[in-house]
This record gives sequence, structure tokens and C-alpha cells, in this order.
Amino acid sequence: MILVLGALAFWVLAWLVNVAIANSGWAETRIGRLAVPILFGLTLLVVWEGLVRGLNVPGVILPAPTDIATRMASSTGILWQDFHQTFLRGALRGYAIGCAAAVLTAIAVDRIDFLRRGLLPVGSFLAALPIVGTAPILVMWFGFDWQSKAAVVVVMVFFPVLVNTVAGLQAADLAQRDLMRTYGAGYWPTLIKLRLPAAMPFLFNGLKIATTLALIGAIVAEFFGSPTMGMGFRISTSVGQLALDMVWAEIAVAAVAGSLFYGVVALIERQVTFWHPSQRG
Repeated sequence: MILVLGALAFWVLAWLVNVAIANSGWAETRIGRLAVPILFGLTLLVVWEGLVRGLNVPGVILPAPTDIATRMASSTGILWQDFHQTFLRGALRGYAIGCAAAVLTAIAVDRIDFLRRGLLPVGSFLAALPIVGTAPILVMWFGFDWQSKAAVVVVMVFFPVLVNTVAGLQAADLAQRDLMRTYGAGYWPTLIKLRLPAAMPFLFNGLKIATTLALIGAIVAEFFGSPTMGMGFRISTSVGQLALDMVWAEIAVAAVAGSLFYGVVALIERQVTFWHPSQRG
């Protein structure tokens, strides 16, 4: 009970500190923007640890953060193999293939009116299909190695990037397009010099959405067939073995990888779309 009360007291203290930082001049500084989420995350971990230890929650139900950290420290080799199989081989390759195909398809849709009227409605229908239903089919088609995971990722990331890119290609207003026609520019010079740059904020919105979908798709695909490694494979087998600390270790690695992947894409966006109002300080 002492641990529970201590965790709750820490929660209240951290809450007051967060409120003080948010209401002070630090909130708009880089340190302030980092301090609030870091303190909030540490608070969640401390409360989690205190409640699990204080209430004697069994590890097969919810392991404590220290137990998860211990498992991660003792299983770095396994975690790295799983990360390499799921993220570097499956999710990243599927992300690159799916996003590239979506951008090329968006240009074709913008160029050909028939595709705009026919492909987009069909694409929205395909995007609504449950991934747990399509993943086992793709695993049967492409096998148990990274190809099937990449195929699932392609299916998941294709439509969000396609829709955002098509919308972005319409972002350039009519006055700008008329000006390009006045200069004698055809479709492709206008696309490269005007419409694609104007579409970049929309495109990067789709790319950022796809970063989280890619890792989720690769992990889900591994539930239905995988070599003896991979995050999804390890999660499913560890649940059967009641090794919940290993399950949470894989979840933590996936969360960190997904966050870093999103951050890298967001950093590239800031460099490419520095001219956009959303990127101006």
C-alpha cells in the first residue's frame, strides 16, 4: 500500500510541475516542449511500477516496467533479430514500395480522368478491407519470409499516400496554373515545377500516416506465418508461453522504432517544405 500511495503522490507532484511548466514562459522553449512529455512519460512508468508492486499484480497479467527493462537488457540479441526481420526487411521495404507506387499512381490519376473516376472509389473499398482478413491470404501468396510482410505493408500504406497525393496535386490554384500556361509550359513542366512542390505538404501527411501503418502491418502479417524470428512471431509465441515481459519488450521496441521512423519523416518534411507556413517559427 505504501508503494501505491507513493506512486499516486508522485503523480500529483508531477502533475503540478507539468502545469507550472505549461503556464510559464518555458512552455514555448525547446526545453519546455521536451520537459512536459518526458515528465509525463516518467510519471506513467512510476505509477505503473508502484501499482504493480503495491498491489502484487502477477507478472503473467501485467509485468512491472523494471521487469520489462530487465528482459530487454537480457534479450538484446533476440530483440535485434526480430527488429531486423520485421522493420528493416519487411516494414521498410514495403513502405518504400507502397509509397512509391502510390505517388506514381496519383500522377496517373491526375493525368487520366478515367482513373480518377474509377480507381479512387475502388481504392477506398480496398482500403476498408480488414487487414486480419487479407494478411493470411498474402502470406499464402508470397510465403513466410519478408516478401509477404512487405506485401501487407504495401496494401496498408498505398491508399493513404495515394489520397493525400491526389489532393495535393490539386493544391496549386488556377491563377498559378494559368500563369504556367501563359509561359507555354505543358503538363509535365507544370507538374514538376509547380504542382509537385505544392503537393509536398499533403504528400508528407500521407507518408507520416504510413509510418505507423507500415510497422503495424508487418507485425500483423507475422501472426499468420513467419520464420522463427520477427516481432509478431515473438509476441504470439511469448503470449502462448505466458512470457508477458517479453511481449511488452517487443511492444516497447516497436513503439520506439515507430516513433523514430515518424520523426525521421517529419524531419525530412521540415527540410523539403521549409517554405510552407506550417514550418515557419
